[in-house]
Amino acid sequence: MDFTVLAVGDVVAPAGLQCLERHLRPLKKLHGVDFCVVNGENASMVGLTPAQAEAILDAGADVVTLGNHTWNRREIVPYLDDCPRILRPANFAPQLPGRGWDLFETAMGPVLVLNLIGRCGMAFGPDNPFLLAERVLREAGEARAVLVDFHAEATSEKLAMGYHLDGRASAVWGTHTHVPTADCQVLPKGTGYVTDLGMTGPMRSVLGVRPEQSIAGFRGDLTSRFEPAPGPCKLEAALFVLDGETGRCREARRVDLHD
Repeated sequence: MDFTVLAVGDVVAPAGLQCLERHLRPLKKLHGVDFCVVNGENASMVGLTPAQAEAILDAGADVVTLGNHTWNRREIVPYLDDCPRILRPANFAPQLPGRGWDLFETAMGPVLVLNLIGRCGMAFGPDNPFLLAERVLREAGEARAVLVDFHAEATSEKLAMGYHLDGRASAVWGTHTHVPTADCQVLPKGTGYVTDLGMTGPMRSVLGVRPEQSIAGFRGDLTSRFEPAPGPCKLEAALFVLDGETGRCREARRVDLHD
């Protein structure tokens, strides 16, 4: 029997969260989704609050992943230790709060979800995600499926991770750039892959931000704090259909929608 996974791109701003709340459960029902992972690190534009994390879970997410803005809203810090369904990148410094991977019980059996952050263009010098991924796969024990959210800037780093885990992960998807890529595929050894999911947030925007503010920044003008763009929103995601026996991916495709 197949096991269907939905991976949803970065939730951006309160409007993006509201879009998720409107559309996630109907989308899951439409596609017969068994397990859903949502990247929530931009729900407050830069960071995630506990209330927003709960709202994403209530909207239908089974797991919420984070990224480079994990620590921007410090009220999330104690919540990361208390809620096992919120993951921060596993290759952050080991003394930091929270967890970067866990096993989740599903109808298929235990599913491993691993959250990683890239090193190209990231400011805080995380540990090597390629070596960390190998260690987690050794330590995690038996998992019927392995799902990886790789929060990274460089397309080359994301592609390399996909091939690095080909045959060992069921699906690897990229987050962070907020721009969806058209390369959904099943890699040669059975890993579903897409370079970037895109985002869930304001459609007429620059990565969720008012275009005029982003333009001003690139012009070198003085700008105010970035604000979310108004108007309709979009939800960008990828669907991975796994073989329920082997955990290998049989199909990977985009399932985007607009308000």
